[in-house]
Amino acid sequence: MHPTTYELFGTSSCAWTKEMREWLDWQGHDFIEYDVEADADARARMIALSGGQRTVPVLVENGKVTQVGWKGRGCVIGI
Repeated sequence: MHPTTYELFGTSSCAWTKEMREWLDWQGHDFIEYDVEADADARARMIALSGGQRTVPVLVENGKVTQVGWKGRGCVIGI
């Protein structure tokens, strides 16, 4: 069995991205983080994976979106 791959799509300005990052750290998960405001390729990938979602944070596990937002809250990104 392969280890789970976690990817966090968020923004540096979103408090909910920070909350999810801290939770992943606390859980001991290794993850790759993408700032979708600064990285257009990451933003396009997040939108494609999530079916058009523009709310961050987005947590992807093994290539599938498992969570959008943090505890019912999130930040909407521009185009």
